[in-house]
Amino acid sequence: MKPGYDKALYLLPFDHRYSYMTGMFHFKPPLSALQRDQIRDSKQLIYEGFQLALEAGVPSGSVGLLVDEEFGANILRDAHRRGFITALSTESSGSDEFKFEYGDDFASHIEAFDPTFAKVLVRYNPQGERAMNLRQVARLKQLSDACRASDRRLMFELLVPATEQQLAGLNGDRATYDLNMRPRLMVESVRALQDAGIEPDIWKIEGLANRDDCARMVETVRREGRDAVGCIVLGRGADEDSVRRWLATAAGVPGFIGFAVGRTSFWDAVAGYREQTLSRAAAAAQIAARLRAWIDIFERGRSAQATGARTSTEPLAGETP
Repeated sequence: MKPGYDKALYLLPFDHRYSYMTGMFHFKPPLSALQRDQIRDSKQLIYEGFQLALEAGVPSGSVGLLVDEEFGANILRDAHRRGFITALSTESSGSDEFKFEYGDDFASHIEAFDPTFAKVLVRYNPQGERAMNLRQVARLKQLSDACRASDRRLMFELLVPATEQQLAGLNGDRATYDLNMRPRLMVESVRALQDAGIEPDIWKIEGLANRDDCARMVETVRREGRDAVGCIVLGRGADEDSVRRWLATAAGVPGFIGFAVGRTSFWDAVAGYREQTLSRAAAAAQIAARLRAWIDIFERGRSAQATGARTSTEPLAGETP
Protein backbone atom coordinates (compact mmCIF):
# COMPACT_ATOMS: atom_id res chain seq x y z
CA MET A 1 0.00 0.00 0.00
CA LYS A 2 1.45 3.33 -1.08
CA PRO A 3 1.65 5.77 1.86
CA GLY A 4 -1.01 8.41 1.99
CA TYR A 5 -4.29 9.61 3.44
CA ASP A 6 -5.68 12.81 1.99
CA LYS A 7 -9.27 12.85 3.25
CA ALA A 8 -10.31 15.32 5.94
CA LEU A 9 -9.39 14.10 9.43
CA TYR A 10 -10.45 15.78 12.67
CA LEU A 11 -9.06 13.91 15.68
CA LEU A 12 -9.85 14.19 19.37
CA PRO A 13 -6.69 12.79 20.99
CA PHE A 14 -6.75 11.68 24.62
CA ASP A 15 -3.96 9.13 24.68
CA HIS A 16 -2.09 11.16 27.30
CA ARG A 17 -0.81 8.98 30.11
CA TYR A 18 2.10 10.05 32.31
CA SER A 19 1.47 13.79 31.92
CA TYR A 20 -2.24 13.19 32.44
CA MET A 21 -1.95 11.09 35.60
CA THR A 22 0.53 13.53 37.15
CA GLY A 23 -0.88 16.82 35.85
CA MET A 24 -4.62 16.20 36.09
CA PHE A 25 -4.78 13.72 38.95
CA HIS A 26 -1.48 14.35 40.76
CA PHE A 27 -0.97 10.59 40.95
CA LYS A 28 2.46 8.97 41.00
CA PRO A 29 3.06 5.47 39.68
CA PRO A 30 2.57 2.73 40.56
CA LEU A 31 -1.17 3.36 40.52
CA SER A 32 -3.72 1.67 42.73
CA ALA A 33 -6.75 -0.04 41.18
CA LEU A 34 -8.94 2.86 42.32
CA GLN A 35 -6.63 5.42 40.72
CA ARG A 36 -6.65 3.49 37.45
CA ASP A 37 -10.44 3.39 37.52
CA GLN A 38 -10.59 7.16 38.03
CA ILE A 39 -8.39 7.78 35.00
CA ARG A 40 -10.35 5.31 32.88
CA ASP A 41 -13.61 6.98 33.89
CA SER A 42 -12.29 10.42 32.93
CA LYS A 43 -11.37 9.07 29.50
CA GLN A 44 -14.85 7.62 29.21
CA LEU A 45 -16.14 11.14 29.87
CA ILE A 46 -14.04 12.48 26.99
CA TYR A 47 -15.42 9.70 24.79
CA GLU A 48 -18.94 10.76 25.79
CA GLY A 49 -18.09 14.27 24.59
CA PHE A 50 -16.85 12.83 21.30
CA GLN A 51 -20.11 10.96 20.83
CA LEU A 52 -22.14 14.07 21.66
CA ALA A 53 -20.31 15.92 18.89
CA LEU A 54 -21.26 13.16 16.45
CA GLU A 55 -24.88 13.29 17.59
CA ALA A 56 -24.80 17.06 17.02
CA GLY A 57 -23.79 16.60 13.40
CA VAL A 58 -20.00 16.83 13.07
CA PRO A 59 -18.89 14.98 9.91
CA SER A 60 -18.81 11.33 10.99
CA GLY A 61 -16.64 10.26 8.07
CA SER A 62 -13.90 12.69 9.08
CA VAL A 63 -13.97 12.71 12.89
CA GLY A 64 -11.95 10.23 14.89
CA LEU A 65 -10.37 9.59 18.26
CA LEU A 66 -6.87 8.76 19.46
CA VAL A 67 -6.57 6.91 22.75
CA ASP A 68 -4.16 4.58 24.54
CA GLU A 69 -4.61 0.93 25.38
CA GLU A 70 -3.66 1.33 29.05
CA PHE A 71 -6.63 3.47 30.04
CA GLY A 72 -8.78 3.35 26.92
CA ALA A 73 -8.98 -0.30 25.84
CA ASN A 74 -12.76 -0.46 26.28
CA ILE A 75 -13.15 2.80 24.37
CA LEU A 76 -11.08 1.47 21.47
CA ARG A 77 -13.17 -1.69 21.32
CA ASP A 78 -16.46 0.20 21.44
CA ALA A 79 -15.33 2.75 18.85
CA HIS A 80 -14.19 -0.04 16.53
CA ARG A 81 -17.54 -1.80 16.93
CA ARG A 82 -19.36 1.43 16.03
CA GLY A 83 -17.20 2.01 12.97
CA PHE A 84 -15.50 5.19 14.20
CA ILE A 85 -12.08 6.29 12.96
CA THR A 86 -9.58 5.24 15.63
CA ALA A 87 -5.88 5.72 16.29
CA LEU A 88 -3.88 3.75 18.85
CA SER A 89 -0.71 5.05 20.49
CA THR A 90 2.27 2.71 20.34
CA GLU A 91 4.96 4.64 22.24
CA SER A 92 5.88 4.33 25.88
CA SER A 93 4.70 7.39 27.79
CA GLY A 94 6.90 9.75 29.78
CA SER A 95 10.15 9.02 27.95
CA ASP A 96 12.23 11.45 25.90
CA GLU A 97 13.40 8.57 23.72
CA PHE A 98 10.88 6.64 21.65
CA LYS A 99 10.41 3.10 22.86
CA PHE A 100 7.51 0.74 22.23
CA GLU A 101 4.92 0.58 25.01
CA TYR A 102 4.85 -3.21 24.70
CA GLY A 103 8.36 -3.85 23.45
CA ASP A 104 8.80 -6.45 20.73
CA ASP A 105 5.13 -7.41 21.14
CA PHE A 106 3.94 -4.06 19.70
CA ALA A 107 2.50 -5.52 16.48
CA SER A 108 0.19 -7.97 18.23
CA HIS A 109 -1.28 -5.15 20.34
CA ILE A 110 -1.99 -3.13 17.21
CA GLU A 111 -3.65 -6.09 15.54
CA ALA A 112 -5.76 -6.84 18.62
CA PHE A 113 -7.45 -3.42 18.45
CA ASP A 114 -7.43 -3.09 14.65
CA PRO A 115 -7.26 0.74 14.65
CA THR A 116 -7.55 2.87 11.53
CA PHE A 117 -4.09 4.23 12.38
CA ALA A 118 -1.18 3.09 14.47
CA LYS A 119 0.19 6.30 15.96
CA VAL A 120 3.65 7.05 17.24
CA LEU A 121 4.94 10.13 19.06
CA VAL A 122 8.65 10.86 18.66
CA ARG A 123 10.89 13.66 19.86
CA TYR A 124 13.47 14.01 17.11
CA ASN A 125 15.83 16.90 16.54
CA PRO A 126 18.24 16.28 13.62
CA GLN A 127 20.91 18.21 15.52
CA GLY A 128 20.23 16.31 18.73
CA GLU A 129 22.04 13.35 20.26
CA ARG A 130 23.09 11.19 17.31
CA ALA A 131 23.13 7.87 19.14
CA MET A 132 19.60 8.34 20.44
CA ASN A 133 18.37 9.42 17.02
CA LEU A 134 19.81 6.27 15.49
CA ARG A 135 18.17 4.06 18.12
CA GLN A 136 14.84 5.77 17.52
CA VAL A 137 15.12 5.41 13.76
CA ALA A 138 15.77 1.67 14.09
CA ARG A 139 12.60 1.19 16.17
CA LEU A 140 10.58 3.43 13.87
CA LYS A 141 11.67 1.40 10.87
CA GLN A 142 10.31 -1.68 12.63
CA LEU A 143 6.97 0.04 13.13
CA SER A 144 6.79 1.42 9.60
CA ASP A 145 7.65 -1.96 8.08
CA ALA A 146 5.09 -3.73 10.27
CA CYS A 147 2.38 -1.29 9.19
CA ARG A 148 3.26 -1.69 5.52
CA ALA A 149 3.29 -5.49 5.82
CA SER A 150 -0.19 -5.53 7.40
CA ASP A 151 -1.72 -2.72 5.28
CA ARG A 152 -2.03 -0.65 8.44
CA ARG A 153 -1.91 3.13 8.21
CA LEU A 154 0.77 4.94 10.24
CA MET A 155 0.38 8.33 11.90
CA PHE A 156 3.62 10.00 12.99
CA GLU A 157 3.51 12.71 15.66
CA LEU A 158 6.72 14.68 15.25
CA LEU A 159 7.96 16.87 18.09
CA VAL A 160 11.18 18.80 17.55
CA PRO A 161 12.33 20.04 20.97
CA ALA A 162 15.16 22.53 21.04
CA THR A 163 18.57 21.33 22.14
CA GLU A 164 20.33 23.21 24.92
CA GLN A 165 22.81 24.55 22.39
CA GLN A 166 20.07 25.79 20.06
CA LEU A 167 18.30 27.57 22.89
CA ALA A 168 21.54 29.08 24.15
CA GLY A 169 22.12 30.55 20.70
CA LEU A 170 18.74 32.25 21.02
CA ASN A 171 19.33 33.45 24.59
CA GLY A 172 16.76 30.94 25.81
CA ASP A 173 13.95 32.44 23.73
CA ARG A 174 11.62 29.53 22.97
CA ALA A 175 9.19 31.73 21.03
CA THR A 176 11.94 32.69 18.60
CA TYR A 177 12.93 29.03 18.30
CA ASP A 178 9.34 28.09 17.45
CA LEU A 179 9.00 30.85 14.88
CA ASN A 180 12.39 30.88 13.18
CA MET A 181 14.27 27.64 13.83
CA ARG A 182 11.76 24.86 14.46
CA PRO A 183 10.10 24.98 10.99
CA ARG A 184 13.45 24.34 9.29
CA LEU A 185 14.36 21.58 11.72
CA MET A 186 10.98 19.92 11.15
CA VAL A 187 11.68 19.77 7.42
CA GLU A 188 15.15 18.31 8.08
CA SER A 189 13.62 15.75 10.45
CA VAL A 190 11.01 14.59 7.96
CA ARG A 191 13.59 14.21 5.20
CA ALA A 192 15.94 12.24 7.45
CA LEU A 193 13.18 9.90 8.60
CA GLN A 194 11.90 9.35 5.07
CA ASP A 195 15.43 8.62 3.87
CA ALA A 196 15.68 6.01 6.63
CA GLY A 197 12.68 4.18 5.14
CA ILE A 198 10.00 5.41 7.56
CA GLU A 199 6.79 6.03 5.62
CA PRO A 200 3.85 7.53 7.54
CA ASP A 201 0.51 8.11 5.89
CA ILE A 202 -0.04 11.18 8.06
CA TRP A 203 2.39 13.53 9.76
CA LYS A 204 0.96 15.02 12.96
CA ILE A 205 2.98 18.17 13.50
CA GLU A 206 3.28 21.13 15.82
CA GLY A 207 1.43 24.27 14.73
CA LEU A 208 3.21 26.68 12.40
CA ALA A 209 2.64 30.43 12.43
CA ASN A 210 3.44 31.08 8.77
CA ARG A 211 1.62 29.79 5.72
CA ASP A 212 4.90 29.44 3.81
CA ASP A 213 6.23 27.10 6.50
CA CYS A 214 3.06 25.01 6.22
CA ALA A 215 3.44 24.82 2.44
CA ARG A 216 7.10 23.80 2.80
CA MET A 217 6.10 21.04 5.20
CA VAL A 218 3.55 19.65 2.74
CA GLU A 219 6.10 19.81 -0.06
CA THR A 220 8.51 17.81 2.10
CA VAL A 221 6.14 15.08 3.27
CA ARG A 222 4.94 14.64 -0.34
CA ARG A 223 8.34 14.64 -2.03
CA GLU A 224 9.47 11.90 -4.40
CA GLY A 225 6.04 10.52 -5.25
CA ARG A 226 4.44 10.57 -1.80
CA ASP A 227 1.60 12.54 -3.37
CA ALA A 228 -1.23 11.58 -1.01
CA VAL A 229 0.57 11.89 2.34
CA GLY A 230 -1.24 14.36 4.61
CA CYS A 231 -0.44 16.67 7.51
CA ILE A 232 -2.56 17.42 10.56
CA VAL A 233 -1.95 20.09 13.20
CA LEU A 234 -1.50 19.09 16.83
CA GLY A 235 -2.62 21.35 19.66
CA ARG A 236 0.39 21.10 22.04
CA GLY A 237 -1.93 21.86 24.96
CA ALA A 238 -1.78 25.51 23.90
CA ASP A 239 -4.28 28.25 24.69
CA GLU A 240 -7.37 28.58 22.51
CA ASP A 241 -6.12 31.64 20.61
CA SER A 242 -2.94 29.85 19.54
CA VAL A 243 -4.87 26.78 18.42
CA ARG A 244 -7.26 28.93 16.41
CA ARG A 245 -4.39 30.68 14.64
CA TRP A 246 -2.59 27.43 13.83
CA LEU A 247 -5.75 25.86 12.46
CA ALA A 248 -6.68 28.86 10.35
CA THR A 249 -3.15 29.08 8.94
CA ALA A 250 -2.86 25.38 8.11
CA ALA A 251 -6.37 25.04 6.71
CA GLY A 252 -5.50 27.36 3.84
CA VAL A 253 -2.70 25.07 2.64
CA PRO A 254 -3.55 22.08 0.43
CA GLY A 255 -2.12 18.96 2.02
CA PHE A 256 -3.13 19.95 5.55
CA ILE A 257 -6.15 17.73 6.01
CA GLY A 258 -7.14 18.41 9.61
CA PHE A 259 -6.00 18.49 13.19
CA ALA A 260 -5.55 16.62 16.46
CA VAL A 261 -6.38 18.94 19.36
CA GLY A 262 -6.53 17.18 22.72
CA ARG A 263 -5.80 18.98 25.97
CA THR A 264 -7.22 22.29 24.76
CA SER A 265 -10.44 20.37 24.00
CA PHE A 266 -10.87 18.35 27.17
CA TRP A 267 -8.62 19.54 30.01
CA ASP A 268 -10.87 22.26 31.44
CA ALA A 269 -13.93 20.06 31.15
CA VAL A 270 -12.37 17.08 32.93
CA ALA A 271 -10.91 19.37 35.61
CA GLY A 272 -14.32 20.99 36.12
CA TYR A 273 -15.97 17.61 36.48
CA ARG A 274 -13.35 16.44 38.96
CA GLU A 275 -13.72 19.65 40.98
CA GLN A 276 -17.52 19.30 40.81
CA THR A 277 -17.97 22.69 39.16
CA LEU A 278 -19.37 20.94 36.07
CA SER A 279 -21.83 18.09 35.88
CA ARG A 280 -20.80 15.11 33.79
CA ALA A 281 -23.29 16.11 31.09
CA ALA A 282 -22.01 19.71 31.05
CA ALA A 283 -18.39 18.56 30.86
CA ALA A 284 -19.15 16.25 27.93
CA ALA A 285 -21.07 19.05 26.20
CA GLN A 286 -18.10 21.41 26.60
CA ILE A 287 -15.77 18.87 24.98
CA ALA A 288 -18.22 18.39 22.11
CA ALA A 289 -18.54 22.14 21.60
CA ARG A 290 -14.79 22.67 21.43
CA LEU A 291 -14.38 19.87 18.91
CA ARG A 292 -17.14 21.46 16.85
CA ALA A 293 -15.42 24.85 17.10
CA TRP A 294 -12.10 23.50 15.80
CA ILE A 295 -13.87 21.81 12.89
CA ASP A 296 -15.70 25.03 12.00
CA ILE A 297 -12.44 27.02 12.00
CA PHE A 298 -10.66 24.48 9.85
CA GLU A 299 -13.50 24.10 7.37
CA ARG A 300 -13.90 27.87 7.05
CA GLY A 301 -10.19 28.03 6.30
CA ARG A 302 -10.44 25.32 3.66
CA SER A 303 -13.41 27.05 2.04
CA ALA A 304 -11.62 30.38 2.06
CA GLN A 305 -8.57 28.80 0.47
CA ALA A 306 -10.74 27.39 -2.29
CA THR A 307 -12.42 30.76 -2.97
CA GLY A 308 -9.45 33.01 -2.19
CA ALA A 309 -11.27 34.71 0.68
CA ARG A 310 -9.67 35.88 3.93
CA THR A 311 -9.98 33.51 6.88
CA SER A 312 -11.06 34.42 10.39
CA THR A 313 -10.46 32.74 13.71
CA GLU A 314 -13.39 34.50 15.36
CA PRO A 315 -16.20 32.25 16.62
CA LEU A 316 -19.36 31.97 14.60
CA ALA A 317 -22.53 33.40 16.10
CA GLY A 318 -23.65 31.00 18.78
CA GLU A 319 -20.38 29.04 18.69
CA THR A 320 -18.97 28.02 22.05
CA PRO A 321 -15.21 27.51 21.73
